Amino acid sequence: MSGRRPSTSERAASRRVVAAFLTSTAGAVGFAVTYGLGGNTRWEGICLAVAFAGLAVGLAVWGRRLVPVGGYVEEHEGFAPTPAEQAMTAAVLTAPDSPVRRRGPLAALGLALTALGAAALFPLRSLLPFHGARPVQDLKDTPWGPGVRLVDADGRPLRPQDVPADTVVGIFPEGHLDTGDGPAFAVRLDPARFSRPPSGGHLDGLVVYSLLCTHAGCPVRLYLKGAAGVLCPCHQSSFDLLADARPVAGPAARALPGLPIEVGPDGFLRATGDFTAPPGAGFWSRP
Repeated sequence: MSGRRPSTSERAASRRVVAAFLTSTAGAVGFAVTYGLGGNTRWEGICLAVAFAGLAVGLAVWGRRLVPVGGYVEEHEGFAPTPAEQAMTAAVLTAPDSPVRRRGPLAALGLALTALGAAALFPLRSLLPFHGARPVQDLKDTPWGPGVRLVDADGRPLRPQDVPADTVVGIFPEGHLDTGDGPAFAVRLDPARFSRPPSGGHLDGLVVYSLLCTHAGCPVRLYLKGAAGVLCPCHQSSFDLLADARPVAGPAARALPGLPIEVGPDGFLRATGDFTAPPGAGFWSRP
């Protein structure tokens, strides 16, 4: 088939193959960029779907439209090709105008595979202690610190009177509501009922603790008003707020870290430091 010019349908198929591989490349690049900017699982999934779909379509079109296939039926005793058939196959695959050797599809395929391979390296950064996401360190270094104001779920700074008795109020460090870093809750209890002093101190019974369960990091959203405790709905760990949020039921083995607070000059509640211990699951802090 030396010297044969590609037909119009073959040239059109080559363009579709190149377009599919370039689409795959764009999807891989999109995944890498999305991950590098902080990650959005929805867009990461879409980008990966586009990348693999483009690769699949390109290979399918290449195999069906460009690689010669015969609709022939041949009776033979064995499956080993004859020397003549081997020579013909070699000539088809190595000829300058062979569909398998088209530079455009080959270059696009190489680009798509390279982009996918490079994109796959980005999540590996999270496993490196010196680069990428650092979940353990991020949990230890929360946004809380001296002077950081407590804000509610609407971003409004809180005063002591904004936390009624026996009512749990979800709070965040000011300026970090959108990111959700350092979630905590405030509740006002009767100081006379404390069986163990709160590790973070209290303001006339007003205490603040981390919202993350120390078993698996789920939010302890259920308040047991009569028992002055909180319950994690994931694995049923229960914490006694009258005993410095120590666990009294369930798999959690560590108390909820407390947050030391004070009333600032402007009358709003402020932290005087970070949590008394790393928040969240204990195994996140293990070496």
